Amino acid sequence: MNSPDPSRSSPPSPPASDGADPSSGACAVVLAAGKGTRMNSDLPKVLCPVVGRAMIHFVIDALEAAGIHRQIVVVGYEADAVKRELATRQGSNIQFALQSEQLGTGHAVQCCGDFLADQTGPTIVVAGDSPLIQSDSLKTLLAHFNETQPALLLGTLKKDDPTGLGRIVRNEHGDFIGIVEHKDATPEQLAINEVNMSTYLFRTPDLLDALAMLKNDNAQGEYYLTDCARLLRESGRPVAALPALQPCESLSINNPDELRLVDQQMRTMGYA
Repeated sequence: MNSPDPSRSSPPSPPASDGADPSSGACAVVLAAGKGTRMNSDLPKVLCPVVGRAMIHFVIDALEAAGIHRQIVVVGYEADAVKRELATRQGSNIQFALQSEQLGTGHAVQCCGDFLADQTGPTIVVAGDSPLIQSDSLKTLLAHFNETQPALLLGTLKKDDPTGLGRIVRNEHGDFIGIVEHKDATPEQLAINEVNMSTYLFRTPDLLDALAMLKNDNAQGEYYLTDCARLLRESGRPVAALPALQPCESLSINNPDELRLVDQQMRTMGYA
C-alpha cells in the first residue's frame, strides 16, 4: 500500500448473533473524513444536519436496510465527534478507520486495509455525505454483483444534465470501458448521460490488489479510488457498471444551498 497502516481505532467485529461469520457478508466503507470547507460550519461535513439529523445517519440507515450490517467509517477531521455521534445508534456494528491526512478517496479506503484483510464477502464504498442514498439501489447492485461476480461493479446514474460529472464510457457492445471526467471528455463523450456517482462494489481481494497499485502521480498528489476501475481492467479483471441509482441520489451536498435543497427533497419524500 502507499500509506502506513493506520492504527486500528475500534475492536474487530463481534460474531454475528446467529453464529455466522460477519466477514462473509457484504461490508461497507463509508467515507466520512472530510471537513467540508464550503459548508460554512465547524462541524465535520457528515454531521451537518439534514431533516434535523446528522446526514451520515441516513447513509447508515440505507446500508442496514439493504442488509449490509458491517460498516467501516473512515474518520479524519473531528474524528471523535463523528464517533460520538454514531455511538448513539443502538445495535450498530460500526468500526472506525482513521485517515489522519486527507490524501484522496483511494487513500481513505487504504486506511481500512487492516479491517478488510479478513473480509471474504464483497465491499461497497459509499460517501458519508449522501443522505439520499437508497436501500433499493444498494439491493439492486448487490443482487447484480452476486449474479455476475465482477471484480468491481460501479453504481451509476442516468442524469438529464450530467454537467461536471464523470461519464461512463462503454464499447459498441455496451460493456464498461472507463470513466472520463467532464473536463477531459470529447464532445461525443460529453453527450453521454450515464455518470459515475462514487458508489463502488468490489470483490474484496480485487479491491485490496487495486489499492496496492494506486499511484498519486497527479496534480493534487492524491490517491483516487476511481483509478481502481482502470487498474483492474488493465490486469484483465472484469469491471462493470449498472445504472441502478435513482434520480434523487444525484443530489450532492457541498455548500449550504445544496444542503437546503436536499433537506427540501427529503421532506418531500417523507423523511420528516
